[in-house]
Amino acid sequence: MISNKEEILKFLQTEFPQSLQKCEIVSVEPRGATVIYHVDENDLRPGGTVSGPTMMTAADYGLYIAILGEIGIVGLTVTTNMNINFLRKPKGGCDIKGVCKLMKVGKALVVGEVYLYSVGDDEPIAHVTGTYSIPPKRA
Repeated sequence: MISNKEEILKFLQTEFPQSLQKCEIVSVEPRGATVIYHVDENDLRPGGTVSGPTMMTAADYGLYIAILGEIGIVGLTVTTNMNINFLRKPKGGCDIKGVCKLMKVGKALVVGEVYLYSVGDDEPIAHVTGTYSIPPKRA
């Protein structure tokens, strides 16, 4: 692990403070991270369940944090692909926990997965895979 939770938080507070409005970093581990997305009424869809875009945001954030932990603070690392499988209905109004693992860390691309859970529930609500592009190092 190259960057720790405190270093990532400092970077986000300076460069991407809006990401911290609803997202919380629980932990940063080698090739992984755990995050919480704080759900409110703006994140719910008709029927009182958490919306798909909210769940994708939680997954994208978690993977970004895991990648920054693994490769260091490379702010322009960007999502190039994301796939989500919705497994069960999330608990409406309940925060979302993302448990992220990086499966491949290359020079140009990183591939990872996230299991999303309603906080307090052991059954995943979604499984997400994502690919991120790492910008080339400038000489």
